[in-house]
Amino acid sequence: MWKTGLLVLFWGLLSSGELQQQTTEPEHQNRSPSGKLDFGNVPQGVYETVPYYEPGMIGILFHMVHAFLHVVQPNPFPEDLVVEVAKDKFGAIQSEYQKPENIVLTLKAIYYEIGFVVCAVLGLLFAVLMPAVGLFFCLCRCCNNCGGEMHQRQRKNADCQRGLLTTLLFTTSLIITAGVLCSYAANQNLSSQFKSVRRLISSNLRDLHTFSNETPMQIDYLIVQYATAKNKVISDLDNVGPLLGGKIHHELGKEVRPALDGALNMAGAMRETKEALENASVSLEVLQEATGKLHFNLSLVRSGLNRSLNDPGCSDEESDATSAQLCRSIRSSLAQLHVSGNFTRLPNVYNQLESVNQVLKTDLRNIVQRGYASFNDTPGMVNDQMRNVIDGARSMLDTIGTNISSFTKVFPVHSSLTNFTNFISHTQSKIEDLYPEIDEMDFYRWVSCIGLCSMVVLILAFNFLAILCGNLGYDKHASPTTRGCVSNTGGTLLMAGVGFSFLFSWILMGVVTAMFLVGGNMEKLVCEPFHTKQLFKVLDTPHLVNPDWRNFIPGYLYNDSDLDLTVESFYSNCKDNQGIYSAMRLDKLLNVSAFLNSSLHTKEVGKMFENVNIDLRGIVLLEPDGKQNLMDFSETGVAEINYAAYLEEVNKGVTQVDLLSYANELEAQTDLMPKGPLQTSLKGQANSLRQIHSQQVIPMEQAMSTLNQSIRLLERTASDLPNKVTDVLATIEAAQYLISENATQVVNQETQKYKQTIVGYFRQYIEWVRSSLAMEVAACKPFSNIVDTVEIIACSVLVDSLNTFWFGLGCCALFLLPSIILSVKLAKFYRRMDTEDVYDDIETIPMKTIPAYDTLTRFPRASAPPRHIDW
Repeated sequence: MWKTGLLVLFWGLLSSGELQQQTTEPEHQNRSPSGKLDFGNVPQGVYETVPYYEPGMIGILFHMVHAFLHVVQPNPFPEDLVVEVAKDKFGAIQSEYQKPENIVLTLKAIYYEIGFVVCAVLGLLFAVLMPAVGLFFCLCRCCNNCGGEMHQRQRKNADCQRGLLTTLLFTTSLIITAGVLCSYAANQNLSSQFKSVRRLISSNLRDLHTFSNETPMQIDYLIVQYATAKNKVISDLDNVGPLLGGKIHHELGKEVRPALDGALNMAGAMRETKEALENASVSLEVLQEATGKLHFNLSLVRSGLNRSLNDPGCSDEESDATSAQLCRSIRSSLAQLHVSGNFTRLPNVYNQLESVNQVLKTDLRNIVQRGYASFNDTPGMVNDQMRNVIDGARSMLDTIGTNISSFTKVFPVHSSLTNFTNFISHTQSKIEDLYPEIDEMDFYRWVSCIGLCSMVVLILAFNFLAILCGNLGYDKHASPTTRGCVSNTGGTLLMAGVGFSFLFSWILMGVVTAMFLVGGNMEKLVCEPFHTKQLFKVLDTPHLVNPDWRNFIPGYLYNDSDLDLTVESFYSNCKDNQGIYSAMRLDKLLNVSAFLNSSLHTKEVGKMFENVNIDLRGIVLLEPDGKQNLMDFSETGVAEINYAAYLEEVNKGVTQVDLLSYANELEAQTDLMPKGPLQTSLKGQANSLRQIHSQQVIPMEQAMSTLNQSIRLLERTASDLPNKVTDVLATIEAAQYLISENATQVVNQETQKYKQTIVGYFRQYIEWVRSSLAMEVAACKPFSNIVDTVEIIACSVLVDSLNTFWFGLGCCALFLLPSIILSVKLAKFYRRMDTEDVYDDIETIPMKTIPAYDTLTRFPRASAPPRHIDW
């Protein structure tokens, strides 16, 4: 029944967490900008149990006992032997036991337990022989043997013997005291730790309550977070235009934008061509008009210079040779004062300008912008054409929620959790009811252990009091027959201690042997293998419990023993605080991913996008008027202009010589002439040249620069203009054909990506639910804590304390043997003797006149030596 209840509980918890649809969606959901959904963190309950035990100072004793047990039993854990014994016991696979196999199994067990067997045999021999030896010892002393005769031989080293025996007995008693203190500490530790054990048990039960109470809230959180995926899907569906249409627009734009940019650049080239033609026409007119005026003015300057050079001062070489030479130089340079360029022969560009103006009457830029606008409306077209799909997807989201909500009614989760909580409460009540009985049993145990310790304490009391009385009552001048009462009391106490030692030692050894066998084997066969996890390997041995089960937990719970679920894996997973879903492999009962895939209709959602047909033929990149406009531009005759003739004239310059330089040189030569009419006339001509340069040459140079730039721009534009226009039109046609005829591939590709994004939100939710169930929901740390708590109670508290108790008590029992021997020998030196040795002063030979058997005539102050020297 408990197995069925456990399965219903686990299955109910998980199925509810995965299947129940939320009734209230959160107002705000955090979303990652990269498209990865943020479902937040599952609320976690705080488990307060910390299964850790620190023994404190007594831990040193625990380690000593562990070391002793390792010496007694150094063999490794007999995993194969335990498995064989377990199979033989639990499997019951043999109806008749085969004797040879049983013998081999027994020999293996004896070999492993040889250390315990030897110690147990020695303990039993001790327990059996000690009463017998005590009885014979008592009878022997009653017959005045075994030291029973109250006579002591006097020896020279008697004081040395007495001191040595006292020291040895005192040391032995100290060792026995350490043993009894060890046992007492273990006994007290066991009683004191019961309070901590109660707190630990209560903490585990509270953690189970936390597990039961927090799991529904975690499940509700999983349910609510379905809204994150749903809201994201709705958001993407509402923005299908920017998301899907934008992607299609981006991919098609790789071909369309260069084509439209080419047409737009050509529209700009048209306007630049018009401006260049206008500038060239104006500049040409300016240059043609200015050239005539310049030619006329330069003729006047030449004529003036010739008149000045005809002055008699220029021809009289005898009177002024320098002036004559300068005049000849000036006259020879007059040929340079001519106009260099002939702009009158250049044809005008009126016809080309008129043709371009005619072309520009059609606004190509506006036509191209309309093409841009038509292409940029792709997201809107996609949004309009996807409206039916979006409405269908919204309807499916509502259907998914309805299906999930209706499916959850199958699993009575809350009732299962309530039953589990009631079970925990009932268990806690039962445990608390057992506490008085446990306290009573612990009290009896404590009294029993104190009683055992008291036996040893009684013997120790006799020993220590005897040593004290013997030393206090010691008189080195007293003879054995004249010893004082205090010293005699010490000897009597020693013999009393010997008697109680014989009475109690076998009882102590019997108890020690029994505890040793139980506690030692518990430590070696349970506690140590648990710490090394070898015990888990034994429990996880295939076919251990049932010959047909490979793993007994899944075989027992799920009837599928091949499932990879072992005791060790369950404990380790819970130790790591993973969810009960993954720790118990509950996917065998409910495959979350498969269920959510079917419940969330991911395949149906994907199919809705497979038949999407987006028609982009309504996009017109370039209207027919724009195409005709481009063809007309290639026929404007711009390419027929004689650019070489223009550039030839422009490159000649305005005049053959720089007028400003010429005027400066002329003035410099005039300064070398003597002052007079000739000098004045020549300087006047130089000033005229400067005026001509500033008023005519500089404006002409500016006009020539403008003409040069315009002609070069026109030359670049006109270079292969028909082919350029043809390429632009071909690119436009290719892009238009791509949109109208071949856009299906791009549309399908981007639609597939968009579909994967939508479905991916559901898959993210499924994966998040799966990972949360595996790692966070219903974290099973309390179950591993229960195992650890049982280990702490059984091993760290009970077994270690038990082993430490018998270890100390065994030490006491063993050292009672030398204590008995030393006490018997030392008692001769403490007790008052009935007779003593008497020697003749002359002959110094012991007298032998009194028979050994005549005890009535022996007096303490004088006595013949005994007949037998052994006495």
